[in-house]
Amino acid sequence: MAQLDARETEALEAYRRYVAQRDLCVAGEAPWSTIGAWFTEDAVFIDPAWGRVEGRDQIAAFMDHAMTGLDDWSFPEEWTTVDGDRVVTFWWNRLPGNGPDGRPYQAPAFSVLHYAGDGLFDYELDLMNLAEVGELIGASGWLPGPEMPFPEANPNRDVTPKRLSSP
Repeated sequence: MAQLDARETEALEAYRRYVAQRDLCVAGEAPWSTIGAWFTEDAVFIDPAWGRVEGRDQIAAFMDHAMTGLDDWSFPEEWTTVDGDRVVTFWWNRLPGNGPDGRPYQAPAFSVLHYAGDGLFDYELDLMNLAEVGELIGASGWLPGPEMPFPEANPNRDVTPKRLSSP
């Protein structure tokens, strides 16, 4: 493995702190809105179901809204790599329980983040196969609670970052 430079090390450490905060949210020890603290004021977050969200405050509010009803899901990391200010990570959408083969009900997902410095990100794009997630929901028998919101039809799926190159 190639050695990370100072910027890459800083980006990776910021991402590890982000994931630690996300783990607190999954455990119910912090609200999902606290994830907003890892983004710049003008950050862009793109969710595969909900679409594009712009701005730290909007990302924080989105997290609380979109994660409602997913209290028994988890999102374990598989691997993460850094190249310059780009962080790419492979993780799981894990539903409660195990399938007939004994393996967890889970679907793979990837995220691409752009590190902006000072422990903050200005872009995140989450990618997953929503058809596969739907199939897992059906196979697992998991049902959303009545409080769970659903995305509106035709969200803004523009994945263009505001900044196209490294700072």
